[in-house]
Amino acid sequence: MAAAALLWGAPHAASAQVSAPQIAFPGAVGPAAKTPGGRGGRIIRVTTLSASGPGSFKEALDAKGPRIIVFEVGGVIDMGRKSWTITEPFVTIAGQTAPSPGITLIKGGLDIKAHDVVLRHIRIRTGADDQPKRSGWEADALSTVGAYNVIVDHCTFSWALDENMSASGPRFDGGPTVADWRKRTSHDITFQYNAAYEGLADSSHPKGEHSKGSLIHDNATGITIWRNLYAHNVERNALFKGGAQGVFVNNLIYDPGKRALHYNLMALEWAGHPYVTGEISAVGNVMRGGPSTDERLPFLMLGGDGDLRYYGKDNLAVDRHGVPLPMTGRYGETQAKLILATKPVVWVPNLPVLPARDVETHVLANAGARPWDRDADDIRVFFFVAEGRGAIIDDEKDVSAYPAFKPTRAAFVEGDWNLDTMEPRSGRYPGQKGPGPQEHLSTRDAAMRTTAQ
Repeated sequence: MAAAALLWGAPHAASAQVSAPQIAFPGAVGPAAKTPGGRGGRIIRVTTLSASGPGSFKEALDAKGPRIIVFEVGGVIDMGRKSWTITEPFVTIAGQTAPSPGITLIKGGLDIKAHDVVLRHIRIRTGADDQPKRSGWEADALSTVGAYNVIVDHCTFSWALDENMSASGPRFDGGPTVADWRKRTSHDITFQYNAAYEGLADSSHPKGEHSKGSLIHDNATGITIWRNLYAHNVERNALFKGGAQGVFVNNLIYDPGKRALHYNLMALEWAGHPYVTGEISAVGNVMRGGPSTDERLPFLMLGGDGDLRYYGKDNLAVDRHGVPLPMTGRYGETQAKLILATKPVVWVPNLPVLPARDVETHVLANAGARPWDRDADDIRVFFFVAEGRGAIIDDEKDVSAYPAFKPTRAAFVEGDWNLDTMEPRSGRYPGQKGPGPQEHLSTRDAAMRTTAQ
């Protein structure tokens, strides 16, 4: 597949490898690809942008039994500085069904504490919401908490006070063995084609600086991070903690502050427990330094006390001027060993892999929520990544404001969609007007690009 190919609006290349009824949707990858989500369940229509009550997204999330959540409204849902928890399994959240401009959640986040969840084409913009620095507002934009069989596809997560997009849970619950621990924390999680950017740094988190991309918590396994954009996060782009296992493939990391990809088993957190070696296979990723990036920042850094078994291939790392950066480094002088492997230590069968030189173009064209219908902030960030601009921020007001879209409405017509995959039968999504993402032009720029009469 050519790097510039736009995947939305057409079947993914991966769809030919597994028949559609066996995977969540065309192009789903990783151990979680087999989840049915809400397939075969009842259709629940979201008909209001209110934070709660009849017809609300919150009511649909809390409903019991297999369900497919579709949207007959588009616009902003104000969560009122609360995080919502998904506890009921077997749900598909089909943000692609919303009329333009889609669904954006603000002033909150989602915690997934359930299994068999498919989340697609939703924007979450958490934000400080005028809370004082270190005051205690510390929401993630999106986190799985002891969840499994979860796919998060084509979503945008920004302005989180903790992580933008994470897989978390308890470290040592469930019994005395490592297998017990891994069953009780998040496992079989896929993050694909998402954008996780501008985690807020010096903001309301009680620990102080906390601009973070993704935390893959201790002993989380079956983690697939594939073709995502990380931009303007101080660290955790991504961070794998002690004993975690995952593949990190074809991601674009731009303007990391202190760390890009890193691994850390902390002795202070593992006291009394035997260390477990982590495993990461990182292939075909690109890291580009930006205005906020430390000089000579390595692509992968090892911290803490635990060993990491690591396979790296075809990864590119350069500073803001295109000068090559180190592939590995350390941020702790401990006994931890980086064990370099000659073949993948963990892998996903039949995972499509692009050459690293094709990744930047491909990810910028295809990642994030509704790439056919991007909002102004996604357009701003994606264009700034392409241009080498932007920086780590402390408050959403440093660069923007909460969106205030005019609400829109359109009926959901079941016959227009393949209910097994929640893909449009026509090949075109609501709000898809042209062949590619739209540049956000000022009035003057738009006039300059108009053909003279």
